[in-house]
Amino acid sequence: MQTDTTPAGVPSGSRVLEHPRREAIRLADVLHALADPMRLRIVCRLAAADGELNCADTELPVSKSTCTHHFRVLREHGVIQQIYRGTAKMNALRRTDLDDLFPGLIDGILRAADLQAERLGNTCPTGHSG
Repeated sequence: MQTDTTPAGVPSGSRVLEHPRREAIRLADVLHALADPMRLRIVCRLAAADGELNCADTELPVSKSTCTHHFRVLREHGVIQQIYRGTAKMNALRRTDLDDLFPGLIDGILRAADLQAERLGNTCPTGHSG
């Protein structure tokens, strides 16, 4: 998989994480990344935030190293963008790229997550009570 080494708007010399180029993102990879409940929770939280969030803003019932793993999988599969802002690693859903490549996919997944949470009587990962 080919990767970008410097996302747009990142000053040279900054710490940069590798991301797949838009044209390299594959549906199977995105679905694999979203198949895990913790990663789905992260994506729902990022979608609800409609902007960047720090890793710590997405509370997960797992260890810090496991949380780091989940964010890395999402980044490496093209679902999220990660960028350092000072010492904070900020995360954002690659919504435009995903919507252009797979129209309706993210909306459908978020809607399904809401319906599942409602059916199970849980708090929905997107922040709505079920």
